[in-house]
Amino acid sequence: MTKTQENHLKTLSEIRSLMERSSRFISLSGLSGVAAGLFALAGATAVYVYLGVTPFENKKTYYEIAASADKWGIDYVSFFLATGSLVLLGAICSGIYFTTRKAKRKGQPIWDALSKRLLINLAIPLIAGGLFCVALFQHGLAGLIAPATLIFYGLALVNASKFTLHDIYYLGILEISLGVIAVFNLGYGLEFWAIGFGILHILYGMMMYWKYEKPDRVTTKLARQ
Repeated sequence: MTKTQENHLKTLSEIRSLMERSSRFISLSGLSGVAAGLFALAGATAVYVYLGVTPFENKKTYYEIAASADKWGIDYVSFFLATGSLVLLGAICSGIYFTTRKAKRKGQPIWDALSKRLLINLAIPLIAGGLFCVALFQHGLAGLIAPATLIFYGLALVNASKFTLHDIYYLGILEISLGVIAVFNLGYGLEFWAIGFGILHILYGMMMYWKYEKPDRVTTKLARQ
């Protein structure tokens, strides 16, 4: 390959990079997905321990057991809220940390008009889903909460995918699919929740890291040599 051809390829690569930056938020880190998945699995494990059950038990459903649970002097509502809040806080903090770190490494802004549009499109389905889940609980339909969180979260990812890496779209479709399956298997909602928010996040986070971030690290390392 001649020097001129190399320069042309470099110019095309820079143009492509500029177009991606102007249309999509590409600083989203795969490691944030891995961290979120680990927090979700830790939260699900805590719930299983609190309820004294194991995954895929064919006895009472987890929400039937929860209704009479009062372990460690904590009622199930307080325990679920505390656990969910810690999982959410951990996922948000790790997401901010890894995404900010990636943006700084690539010299990209972390907060601009594009990231605002991404958050707005992500937040609308999430807020609607959160209110819907509160209504389900008030009407005594706790068994539908886990499937509903998966479905609304998947819708949020699909809605926001046009402003970030397109891989998020497929993760959203998988989350929606799991939620729909869980609707027809209400006794296993917690298991599907752990798979959707835990295992899928870890797998997709690893895939995104190796696809988008690992090559950048190798290129940077070679450039320094």
